[in-house]
Amino acid sequence: MTHWIVLPVILPALLAPFIVLAARYHIGIQRVFSVGGIIAQIIIAAGLAWQTSDGTVLLYQLGDWAAPFGIVLVGDQLSTLMVLLTAVLAVFVLLYAIGSGWDTRGRHFHALFQFQVMGIMGAFLTGDLFNLFVFFEVLLIASYGLMIHSGGNLRLRAGVQYVLFNLIGSTLFLFALGAIYAQTGTLNMADLAQRVALITPEDTVGIRLAAVLLLLVFAIKAAVVPLHFWLPSSYAEAPAPVAALFAIMTKVGAYAIIRVYTLVFGPDVAVTDGLHSVWLLPAALVSLSIGMIGVLAARKLDRLVTFSVIGSMGMVMVTISMFTPDSITAALYYIVHSTLAAAALFLITDMARAGRANLDLTAQPTISGAALTSAMFFVAAIAMTGLPPLSGFLGKLMILQAGFDTPRAVWIWSVILISSLISIIGFSRAGAVLFWKAKSIEPSETDAPEDMIAPPSALSYVAVGGLITLLVAHTALAGPAYRYFERTSAQLFAPAAYLSTVIETPGKLSTASDKKKEEY
Repeated sequence: MTHWIVLPVILPALLAPFIVLAARYHIGIQRVFSVGGIIAQIIIAAGLAWQTSDGTVLLYQLGDWAAPFGIVLVGDQLSTLMVLLTAVLAVFVLLYAIGSGWDTRGRHFHALFQFQVMGIMGAFLTGDLFNLFVFFEVLLIASYGLMIHSGGNLRLRAGVQYVLFNLIGSTLFLFALGAIYAQTGTLNMADLAQRVALITPEDTVGIRLAAVLLLLVFAIKAAVVPLHFWLPSSYAEAPAPVAALFAIMTKVGAYAIIRVYTLVFGPDVAVTDGLHSVWLLPAALVSLSIGMIGVLAARKLDRLVTFSVIGSMGMVMVTISMFTPDSITAALYYIVHSTLAAAALFLITDMARAGRANLDLTAQPTISGAALTSAMFFVAAIAMTGLPPLSGFLGKLMILQAGFDTPRAVWIWSVILISSLISIIGFSRAGAVLFWKAKSIEPSETDAPEDMIAPPSALSYVAVGGLITLLVAHTALAGPAYRYFERTSAQLFAPAAYLSTVIETPGKLSTASDKKKEEY
């Protein structure tokens, strides 16, 4: 048992109350501890990813209580990858919040930021479905506080809508957990995987219902149509650094689907056979279509970016729904790409606000720092739309290749290619209006906004530049990254190492499991 795996959860859990209690009125101290904590997270996450890169599965048993009776944190290649991605994203988002002054526009930004990171890290590392629910609730509470940071009626309204939709998801999650526990007597994912395999065909009603409910819950988190209604307003109205951090939150839903439906309800489990292909793939294709149509129809830049997030999540879910090793490999590559690209676009949107009356896609005076901001927007838009040579293009090629031999290959190829063309048109139109046509308008023709911010600071450009640099690195190192994701996918579809690490007696169920087996 290693103690390092608990640090990504414990560190922000300790920093947040310290910031509230000891540095409440000292923004400089808050910034130092917050940035220092995230840098420590990157170092820890990189170490964990290195440890698991050879297929090792890390385990931490809270209170030294063995599974399935105790709470466990589990680190494999997938979970440590997502932890590292979260930590790297968080440091650039935090730098932008400091450089732009967003962290001074309300109270407790840094404390809420740390709680948010804690919830995300916990969701990726937990080995227990109930604690996945707990960390989802931590995410909900912290994200609501961040969403309404700096106030405003629009943010409050969007925040209430966000909470209501997620409370519906939380209620469904509890129903699913109750059904699973009533059927199997456990919520530990490794133990649950063994018990689900023992369920006889005549006793599958309860577990199938639970599997469908869990899929609905995770689809809400991933903003899959028709469960996406909370996302456009929530992300568009949220402060820019918060929206950029939220780019990883939809990936929590995607991660949960990958984890649960490869480990617990795997492809070889008869009771849930065909669930993802029957329901998830059509919903994902519709999500991709609606997202990119929204990009084309958007009249404001922030709405355009939020719909591109819906479209990118549709792309991710199309890939996941195939549930083959090749498709999961492509999905992991695209998850990293879309997270970085979406975060960069949200921050660039905030930069574009400088010097403009609003974010409407209409001709207005030239924005502050137009040359550098437009260059960054150009690169981020290329990445998001999937044009060569950046990682979005490579990711789509991987997805198309993974879907080539599937029964619905025609639908997958058609929707992906057509939606990509639509997104290119939408982003091209937005870039032309923002950075080209704007030059023909005199500043006197547009009134100054009441909440206009100063021109972007150097630290803001450093933060966005860092995300773009990561996108370029993700492209240049696509070969090694793809091979790493291949090994990660292979580990997911061969969970023996995971099961044997979490359950102390591999190949043999616990006493409680034996009793349950007799009941079946």
